[in-house]
Amino acid sequence: MAAWAQRDITDSLYGLTWGSGSSNAAFIGGGQAGFNYQFGGFVLGVEGDFDWAANSHNSASVVVPAVGTGDLIQITSNNRWIGTLAARFGVAFNNVLLYGKAGGGWVGNNGFTVADLTTGTSITGFNNNTRSGWLAGAGIEWAFARNWTVKFEYDYLGLGSRTIVVPVGAPFLLGDTFTLGRDVQEAKVGINYLFNWGAGPGPY
Repeated sequence: MAAWAQRDITDSLYGLTWGSGSSNAAFIGGGQAGFNYQFGGFVLGVEGDFDWAANSHNSASVVVPAVGTGDLIQITSNNRWIGTLAARFGVAFNNVLLYGKAGGGWVGNNGFTVADLTTGTSITGFNNNTRSGWLAGAGIEWAFARNWTVKFEYDYLGLGSRTIVVPVGAPFLLGDTFTLGRDVQEAKVGINYLFNWGAGPGPY
């Protein structure tokens, strides 16, 4: 599975954008649990999942001429985990389910750091934090055996933006503010085991 963090970062003082390194993809892996109820060709349910993100190199650099003699400024921010909880609704035919999802999501981030690579100084905007927002997604699931399915799914987490002000006494970029776009996209492949309590000969 993979996730993309759409975190273009802009500053107010110099009008610069850090974007090339803030939309990189990362491998994610975890588990899910949920409940589905099928009536006729329709399926309703609820599903939650939790994934760890192998995201440790999400940084981008840009030269800021107004700082010193043209210092190289680097911004680093990494997502460490992603959790979602959503309602699921779909239409089944044969052994295939086409479905949509709507709910909420949470993303754990290990911090936001601005570093002057020329002088070796840095500013920490925030340490570990959790952000929440809305979730929308869609997917297809195939029941290849009585209790087993495989699914392919796309999710979009809308987390909004956050503004970070450079604190008083910082070694550089005094008076600057940074705005972070923080939305996340996920592409998932999953294997599910269905208990099928009270079910007929198989799923869907």
